[in-house]
Amino acid sequence: MPLSPKSETAIAAACVPAKMERIVVHWTGGGHKASANDRAHYHLLIEADGNVVQGIPTIDLNQRPARKGYAAHTLRCNSGSIGVSLCCMAGAIEAPFHPGVAPMTKTQWDALPHVLAALCKFYQIPVTPQTVLSHAEVQPTLGIAQKQKWDITRLPFGPAVVGARAVGEIFRSSTKALLNLPKGD
Repeated sequence: MPLSPKSETAIAAACVPAKMERIVVHWTGGGHKASANDRAHYHLLIEADGNVVQGIPTIDLNQRPARKGYAAHTLRCNSGSIGVSLCCMAGAIEAPFHPGVAPMTKTQWDALPHVLAALCKFYQIPVTPQTVLSHAEVQPTLGIAQKQKWDITRLPFGPAVVGARAVGEIFRSSTKALLNLPKGD
């Protein structure tokens, strides 16, 4: 399902000239709508209905080296990184898994590859596990220690998918398909 014109406009407005190296995908750990706090920490947010909202910090503030007012979304991995977040998972528990009171929706999940593809195209970021990854993949993939971040290791609507790499492979594969790239790493 393509994005709405309003969402396309938000993505286009967020794309400002900068040299960016990667995109880190998150969930906010909050409700289904982008709050002021959410907008302060991410460049783009996807609400439960698939609406894309622009964050407050501009992407160029996270260009290496990050400048004052940058989006602080990933510990020790903000320079060169674009932060994209799904608005969801308030009160979620990792194990035993419980998606909380605002579980990720299939609609916002389906919007994610469209957002990633637009950003990858604009910033010429290749779609690899090192350059388009979830917050939960940062530590095992990039070797940058994080504070037990498990976004995104589970899909409330896809209980058979478990683990950061499994989830990441799904959104990378969908992003590559939108960009007409081969699906292999």
